[in-house]
Amino acid sequence: MSYTLPTLPYADHALDPVITANTLSFHYGKHHQGYVTKYNAAIENTPFADTPLEDVIKQTAGDANQKAVFNNGAQIFNHTFYWNSMTPNGGGKATGKVLDLINDTWGDFDTFKTAFSDKAATLFGSGWTWLVKDGAKLAIVQTKDADTPITTGQTPLLTIDVWEHAYYLDYQNRRPDYINAFMDKLVNWDFANQNLG
Repeated sequence: MSYTLPTLPYADHALDPVITANTLSFHYGKHHQGYVTKYNAAIENTPFADTPLEDVIKQTAGDANQKAVFNNGAQIFNHTFYWNSMTPNGGGKATGKVLDLINDTWGDFDTFKTAFSDKAATLFGSGWTWLVKDGAKLAIVQTKDADTPITTGQTPLLTIDVWEHAYYLDYQNRRPDYINAFMDKLVNWDFANQNLG
């Protein structure tokens, strides 16, 4: 059973001008599709071929013999989660239960926003910054390369991709500008609330 590239939750131009259709065509159409193609090749004729993606990721995490399966599978998950973490006309202050938990954990939204933005800006190299539910509280975690919080028992609520290909065509080396635009104009707080369950 081959895995297919999930459909974007919006048109490829819907995030313009914050993230352009040009960036999405490369990031989604080339990078994300590339992970799907490599994942399918890696799981072909293995027990993973009929196993749900998240189960494969958890089963192969930390297994050096399954690095290709894990890296490509986790990158499929991470990218799909990232697309859903954004929405046209999104951003701004959190809403609903997520806002209540942000206030419980950080005191207020602005303190959280600064902490999240700083984590995303200071992650060295390639990776992801996540807002997760960790027990009764929320936490901000950085993951390197393809790593993902679903392997550590945390519940992801939203993520920002800080691999350079996520922003370089639009922002060049100005990662903080990309992060600010993501927070102010794109974050999908409805998606984050849905992930709380």
